[in-house]
Amino acid sequence: MHFSGCLCALLVALVYQVSGMDTVIGLYGETIEVPCNNGAPKPKDLFMTKWKYDDGDLLTQLKDQDASVIATDKYKDRVSMAENSSLLIAAATLKDEKTFTCMVVAGADISEYPVKLLIHKAPTGVEITALATELEIGKPTQLGQCSTSDANPAASITWFKNKKPLVADGKGIIISSKVKVDEVTGLTTTSSILQYTAEKGDTAALFTCGALNTLSSPVSFTVTYPTERISLHVISKGPLMEGANVTLKCKADGNPPPTSFNFHILGKVVKVENSDSYTVTDVTRESTGEYKCSIIDNAKMEDSKNITINYLDMSLSPSGKVMKSFGEGLALTLQTHASGELKVSWTKDNGKLDSRPTFDKLTYSDSGKYEVVVTMGPLIKKASFELVVEGVPVIRRVAKRRGEDGQHKVLTCEAEGSPKPTVAWSVNGTSADESPYVNGKITHKLTIVPTVNLTVVCTVSNELGQDTRTINVSTLFEEVRMDKQDSSDEGDTTKLVVGVIVGLLLATVVVGLAYWLYMKKSKQGSWKTGEKEDGSTEESKKLEEKIEEKLEENSQKVEV
Repeated sequence: MHFSGCLCALLVALVYQVSGMDTVIGLYGETIEVPCNNGAPKPKDLFMTKWKYDDGDLLTQLKDQDASVIATDKYKDRVSMAENSSLLIAAATLKDEKTFTCMVVAGADISEYPVKLLIHKAPTGVEITALATELEIGKPTQLGQCSTSDANPAASITWFKNKKPLVADGKGIIISSKVKVDEVTGLTTTSSILQYTAEKGDTAALFTCGALNTLSSPVSFTVTYPTERISLHVISKGPLMEGANVTLKCKADGNPPPTSFNFHILGKVVKVENSDSYTVTDVTRESTGEYKCSIIDNAKMEDSKNITINYLDMSLSPSGKVMKSFGEGLALTLQTHASGELKVSWTKDNGKLDSRPTFDKLTYSDSGKYEVVVTMGPLIKKASFELVVEGVPVIRRVAKRRGEDGQHKVLTCEAEGSPKPTVAWSVNGTSADESPYVNGKITHKLTIVPTVNLTVVCTVSNELGQDTRTINVSTLFEEVRMDKQDSSDEGDTTKLVVGVIVGLLLATVVVGLAYWLYMKKSKQGSWKTGEKEDGSTEESKKLEEKIEEKLEENSQKVEV
């Protein structure tokens, strides 16, 4: 009686404390931990911990004892208690979504902590099915159906175009979704249908759909639309030139594009099937004009281009090999006719000339191959002629000089003419040296050792004629002797000059004196005095003797 009374009093004295409800989310198929009192530490005077739910008790644990499973239903083999008094539920299913309560008895207090358990499951995959074969601009079309299965709660599907979400507007974008629940597992399958009105820019667009963090593989569609505009293109590198091939290409903006076109070639219609191009071969300047292309089933849809064919005509006179004589003139004529601005350049023997050559009076240096190049953009025309200036050879100069060692003489003969003249000497020699034949000129040198005085002849000749020149060459021995004599008499040169001058002065005096005597004698012959001729004759003789003595004396001084 006493124990029973005390127990009743204790039960009456118990105060039930129920805390606010917590929520725990567990993953489908996993072991779920449901915390007691939100994971708070166990009270020091803990007597008992018990887990239960609406349909019955699950397990209980007394202080310092192991937990005991008291469940007899589906939780019998699936529940356990953790060290911290949390409820552990293995292999969670959607049927585990309910409220579990942790009851804690500590001292005289009994507290309950209810926890609501929710089970979530991510969808197993997302894919787009029932794809449209193509999209037509301006026409609403069911693009496809996006599905995701085995989810809880039901997944929400979002459509994307080029990674940007599509928002339903009830016109161009219409999205309808539905959810189906599996009767066995309770998991849901969500499907979403996108009805889409395509635009021209959707040709390369990528469409995807997604649920949570899962995306489907991207899909793209062929977008069809009628041709609204065509354009004619001329396929050619650079300006169009005579002789080239010109390709015309007709492009349409429709999809699929037209496969057949009409090309209008200078008034002539050419039908081309299964191609959008036509090539005009070997065009000429007469090919200049308007070209068109159009769709076969819609002639009004066309485009045109004006095409200009560039041309260049050039003629040069003279041409080939031209033979001319030295001193003649040559008329040079270059005629051009072109569709644009020209550039003209001249070369002679592959060397560039600063200007167009003129030939008023031809010289041998004018001989050579002349080429003119006329360009207009990439178009190039060339013409050439070879000029040969001919003439009888002429010797321009002959010369001689003593060799550097003084033991020989070098003869030089310079000539010009064309064809190339040959040079011949009238004497033999050594070290014959002939310069290169340039511009009709040639120089020939011959080394000789003359032992006597010579008159040497140089002869130049070609098939048109010849020319000769002579030069006197003295012997080397005479020159040596004269050189030595000049060297020995060098000291007396001044004396000799003085003597000659004095002799000339005396001779002048003598001549003057003789002239005076002659005049005096003439006058005496006419005197009428009584003087005798003998006296006058004697005086004259004495004077003549004195003059002769003076002349002889002067003559001796000069010889000295």
